[in-house]
Amino acid sequence: MTDDRWNEFPMNNVIFPEIFDSSVTAFFTRKPLGVNVEEICQFFSVEKDNVYLPIQKHTDNVQVVGSDLNTKIADSVLTERKGILIGVQVADCVPILFHDVKRLLVGAVHAGWRGTASEIIKKTIACMIQEFGSSPTDIKMAIGPSIKWRCYQVGVEVKEAVCEATGEGDYYLKQDGQWYIDLASANHCQAISMGVSEENTWISPECTYCNPKDYHSYRYEKTYNGAQGGFIGII
Repeated sequence: MTDDRWNEFPMNNVIFPEIFDSSVTAFFTRKPLGVNVEEICQFFSVEKDNVYLPIQKHTDNVQVVGSDLNTKIADSVLTERKGILIGVQVADCVPILFHDVKRLLVGAVHAGWRGTASEIIKKTIACMIQEFGSSPTDIKMAIGPSIKWRCYQVGVEVKEAVCEATGEGDYYLKQDGQWYIDLASANHCQAISMGVSEENTWISPECTYCNPKDYHSYRYEKTYNGAQGGFIGII
């Protein structure tokens, strides 16, 4: 991107996780930019046909994207292909970006409570290891803004499902008889259990529910009014 175009870019609407280096383009968007593919393509010099967003259904499906960019049902996407952006859309759920620095492999994951309970982040990392020969120590991970802690009250069945997948850890609490979960922390725990190192992780401190001006929040808005996204690519 040229300096002039950087001057025009809405930097306050994008978060660039510092964990990633210049070999990849990786960012999370805020509410004003959301998943406006046209505007994202304009500033990152990517053709619209080279932006891939899966059909998200809260599954544990991990999709490997090669030459075929026809959309499929998945909540995790991996690719080695250069020149494309892959991404996920969220409005309280957890957006997670991966980069294997040795194999130039990137990934984007959407993890709500169902995805967390079905271990989608573990299955994504397992796919990176089994299908691409990744080593967990070479994987860098960024976890974007999501609903956090006391803003995310859940029933005991949700708490138990997430705990069964995650094990013990400081990602849930009970207060006044109610359960609360921080899904970002739960997914972080799962990634660490797969061998990703603490020093190779980055977690946004921002809560989507607490910042309705900056982020879409399904729980805050009590309906679906849009989404922000997490995007990554070797471009």
